[in-house]
Amino acid sequence: MMPRWLYVRAAAASALVAISAAPAQPQGFPFSQRGSVTQMVAFTEISVAYGRPVARGRALFGALVPWDSVWHPGADSATRVRFSRDVLIEGRPLHAGEYSLWLIPHEAGPWTVIFSRAAHVFHKPYPGAKFDALRVDATPEQASQMESFAIYFPMVLRDEAVLRLHWGTTAVPLRIKAPFRPHP
Repeated sequence: MMPRWLYVRAAAASALVAISAAPAQPQGFPFSQRGSVTQMVAFTEISVAYGRPVARGRALFGALVPWDSVWHPGADSATRVRFSRDVLIEGRPLHAGEYSLWLIPHEAGPWTVIFSRAAHVFHKPYPGAKFDALRVDATPEQASQMESFAIYFPMVLRDEAVLRLHWGTTAVPLRIKAPFRPHP
């Protein structure tokens, strides 16, 4: 009969051999990193949290992202946008709160931008029009190449800003006005 201490040593040695012989595991990094941006526009805080898919040489709009279908701009969890006060998006009112963001890209003409009250959802499927808080049109622009999807504020002036969604060579600007005025 083997002494207990010798049995424990043999088991430990076997485990070490098994570990050293096992193939190295990848780090498990996500394909799309998470990103966020927060911006004060006058007295309104606007924050965006989103996944950043990478183009990796793929054709994007009209291919990976089909025309005329609801698309979630980002990756993994739906992109969330939070407004601390009521705002105007492309001249249309949107109440303070948190929303998920969706787009319908069109090959010609403006794209449809959707703010959905279903804020905490995955990027598929689209929660449906019954949750829409606002739909506006925004005209895409040609832009310099952006390998990882990005959402940023290229212009902030007093109570106005532009929020830009940018991937590949396409950028979709959203004009935001934050008209809140504190009481004197």
